[in-house]
Amino acid sequence: MSSSYLQMASLLVVAGLFGGMFLFSASFAAFLFKYLPPADARMLIRKAFPTFYLFVIFSAGLAGLLSWQSDAMTTAWMASVMFTAIAARQWLMPAINLASDMGHTKRFAWLHGFSVLLTLGHIVVAAAILVHMAR
Repeated sequence: MSSSYLQMASLLVVAGLFGGMFLFSASFAAFLFKYLPPADARMLIRKAFPTFYLFVIFSAGLAGLLSWQSDAMTTAWMASVMFTAIAARQWLMPAINLASDMGHTKRFAWLHGFSVLLTLGHIVVAAAILVHMAR
């Protein structure tokens, strides 16, 4: 496959990553909490986040692989998104759930806030990579 096709495929994967993260973060949780009782919304969010993180991990990894030969910056940034999403899925998310279950409101607020900032960071990185790749 030629380099230009790999670059185009990487661009499309990053665009999907950006759109998926933005949609999930900006609307999914708000939608659930608007239309479901809080306990049901929290349970559904807990079930959705592992899949969300797998989507981020897979998409960022694939975009990095597709850009490996032609764009070191995209590869590096997508690798950073992938590895931080792995850490969030494997360690941060369980810590957030445990803090919530134990009623540790301050710890929950801090960890949840950190996860929100991390996801916003991932969205910003994906947007920056889209702009970089479109040039």
